[in-house]
Amino acid sequence: MKNVVTVGVDGTSQALAAARWAAHEARLRQSRLRILTAWQPLTGRPRGAPWTPEPPHWPDRIIEEARSAIESTEPGVPVDVALVREQPLEALVEAAAQADLLVLGSRGLGPAARFALGETGLDLVPRITIPVVLVRSRQDSPAAESSSSVAVGVSLHAPCEGLLAFAFETAARRAVPLCAVHGRNLPPFAYDRGGVVERAAAEQAELLAREELSEALRPWREKFRDVRVEEQVVMESPAPALLHGAAGAQLLIVGRRHLGRAVPRIGHVVHAAVHHAPCPVAIVPHE
Repeated sequence: MKNVVTVGVDGTSQALAAARWAAHEARLRQSRLRILTAWQPLTGRPRGAPWTPEPPHWPDRIIEEARSAIESTEPGVPVDVALVREQPLEALVEAAAQADLLVLGSRGLGPAARFALGETGLDLVPRITIPVVLVRSRQDSPAAESSSSVAVGVSLHAPCEGLLAFAFETAARRAVPLCAVHGRNLPPFAYDRGGVVERAAAEQAELLAREELSEALRPWREKFRDVRVEEQVVMESPAPALLHGAAGAQLLIVGRRHLGRAVPRIGHVVHAAVHHAPCPVAIVPHE
């Protein structure tokens, strides 16, 4: 554990929302908050002009705006500043290696949603091995957290220990219930020859799913006895099931497998969560 939460800022309202969310999370974790902005000269240096390492004034303004947003909501959180003269994507990858959590603002612009610092957030996520939280404008308020929950999507296709560890730790830190959501389509045996769902078969499939979910959560319930767990099984595609389960949640947690793939990628469930979830989304890499 590095005890550092890093937030990337670029002066947008989304980035300021991310900074406020990150500050609150840093307070809960009792960690330092690092504000990072990356910049590059917009034009080349005139021939014969002396080179200077000093950045233009606008990166300083971006940092100060983020500081003010943080101090107005989470005064007293220890803050470091990283002003990097580098490509934003590369700067974020390097910063992630020195942090426990990376927080970015999400613009949520359709299927090619772009995130803080002018780079594509979904291009960044597969390149790092720590959780990333994406926050849109107006998703940063901690209001009503005492009565809301944290939601996590559980696939059950393979072990997801890192995902569940993050989810239970987050719920425990915030002292809220954890809603574990599992979605799966009805199996072929649940339909008759005419394509109509057979009720008994559908109930059998749902019962099996509930048993599998309970078994996957059992050791974590025993480890985190103070966390109240709500198990939710929805017999439909995982993406819409997860979005339904996130209704009213203060944070939606989704997993991303990062080992065993020649080309890292983001699954359709993560895409759906990032584009449509009504709350911040944490993307957690796990084996």
